[in-house]
Amino acid sequence: MTEQIRGVELHYGAATDVGLVREVNEDSFLAAPPVFVVADGMGGHEGGDVASAIVVEEFGRLADEGYDARRGAEAVAATLRASQDRIAEFGAAHRSRGTRSFYAGTTAVVGLLVEDDEGPKWLLANLGDSRVYRFLDGMLEQVSVDHSVVQELVDAGTITAADAATHPERHVITRALGGPDRAEADYFLLTLPSVERLVLCSDGVTGMIADDAMAEILARVADPRDAADELVAAAVRAGGRDNATAVVVDVVGLATENAYDSERQRVSLEQKLGALP
Repeated sequence: MTEQIRGVELHYGAATDVGLVREVNEDSFLAAPPVFVVADGMGGHEGGDVASAIVVEEFGRLADEGYDARRGAEAVAATLRASQDRIAEFGAAHRSRGTRSFYAGTTAVVGLLVEDDEGPKWLLANLGDSRVYRFLDGMLEQVSVDHSVVQELVDAGTITAADAATHPERHVITRALGGPDRAEADYFLLTLPSVERLVLCSDGVTGMIADDAMAEILARVADPRDAADELVAAAVRAGGRDNATAVVVDVVGLATENAYDSERQRVSLEQKLGALP
């Protein structure tokens, strides 16, 4: 069970904003250590917002009930299947009542602590174009690979990564929960010392601010709650064309001695809570 993972201290923050264009926030997030999720819904009000909420509910149940830390990928896959089934049933019920074009779908990006013989690690999973990044020694690296039409074009060498940012089909994703076919997530495993900060975010963040701008915020802002707030605020200031959501998680307990000042992080959080003058 998750309580078997000892000696890991996590500090985290999360923020979301409807943006300046959309009327409804279809993003949902979960920050329930050791489980973190961002889901970006699709389908409009009572479609995308419900689909993303279902994902968060299912992973919230996983966080509450616990899971075998040595079989984390199985737990994530089962939770994604349960989410897919509920979203599909929800959509079918709406269509049976005469709303033939009704659609409910969502991306999902997940981070949770697991354990093997080498110790605790991050297990990451993604479906769609919401992203997971790791931040280490001032460098931001995208871990997940977008499930999107433009990413496939980039991989094929048809367009460049710079072209993808303005491509007319940049929002068309190739995998999601809620579609007619059961989509399989991609999984990634990272050691904890290789991740000072873990960032999960919707494309309302990454579509509005560049990676170097994200890295500047993450390097400058010590408290993960403030960092999440600033990532989302920057996306809104840049135009806020979509809902924007970010979850920032700092691994404190197992941080490397030189790469991360865990005491500085603790003091920052305690001051924010009023525990220190």
